[in-house]
Amino acid sequence: MVDVPGAHRVLGPPGVLPQAAWRLDPDPALKDTAETRVRVERLNLDAASFRQLRDAHGDRVRDEVLRIVAERGKMHNPVTGSGGMLIGVVEESGPDATVGVRPGDRIATLVSLTLTPLTITDGLARWDGRAEQVPCDGFAILHGRTVAAVLPGDLDAALALAVFDVCGAPALTARVVAGYHRPVVAVIGGSGKSGSLSLAAARRAGASRTVGVCPDGTEAARLRESGLADEIVVADARAPIGGVRADVTVVCVDVPGCEHAAILATRDGGTVVFFSMATSFTAAALGAEGLAADVTLLIGNGYVPGHARMALDLIRATPGLRQLFTRRLRAD
Repeated sequence: MVDVPGAHRVLGPPGVLPQAAWRLDPDPALKDTAETRVRVERLNLDAASFRQLRDAHGDRVRDEVLRIVAERGKMHNPVTGSGGMLIGVVEESGPDATVGVRPGDRIATLVSLTLTPLTITDGLARWDGRAEQVPCDGFAILHGRTVAAVLPGDLDAALALAVFDVCGAPALTARVVAGYHRPVVAVIGGSGKSGSLSLAAARRAGASRTVGVCPDGTEAARLRESGLADEIVVADARAPIGGVRADVTVVCVDVPGCEHAAILATRDGGTVVFFSMATSFTAAALGAEGLAADVTLLIGNGYVPGHARMALDLIRATPGLRQLFTRRLRAD
């Protein structure tokens, strides 16, 4: 039998992994020698999940998050299938824990809340439901293969959490860009968190030109001020985007229906990287086939070795990027 980390926390259905489970056991007591318990300070809901929850539940979004966590033992949006991540302080680690953190460390988890047993103890009393970051008291359990990072001392915790939340996007973007010779890189959703980091990563990795696609003039102005894009296009990414033909297209939007526009914006022989939890694999695969598009489709899985360190390096070394993140956090 294969020993699957966290499988003993699955309450149903039988035989599935923690991420696919409908419900996990969120008991804060360690139940395995490889587990680590974290006292939770803040959740960060992923953008697609937060948008869906806000649109569907309005002023009652807090009640819906509490209902999901109570029902499922984790933050796993049943509509988008996504969750987010958290920050907190390590309280206890089993003797066989391999997370690489110690009691007292203030950490961010770099894996999804959809596979993290979670208990909320304060009713989310300090959250008004208007922003992705959720002040929270509670407990989370990390299994033996969970990836986590100690929060850096030189960055505000909210800023670090926002960076860690999307740190897989710039790392994979850089890897893909490095496989081309001075490619043109387009990022759909270029003014957002993952999009702006991906633009910065693409430029550092050798892109000859970066194109940021934004939904409106306000977002375009933010991106223009950051200096991260050589060209800015204002367009609805759910429809064909005029004038964009990239070697690498990175999709970082939080709305569904952008798969075909991204494929059309990519040259034959190019690559489309989907980093949105709103992406439909079926729409992307069948869309590329139907458009006779000779492009490689990649689904970003959020993990590349060294991704957290790379994202922090980008935010420290790129003033326009840090300013964009800071202003977005203030607006939220």
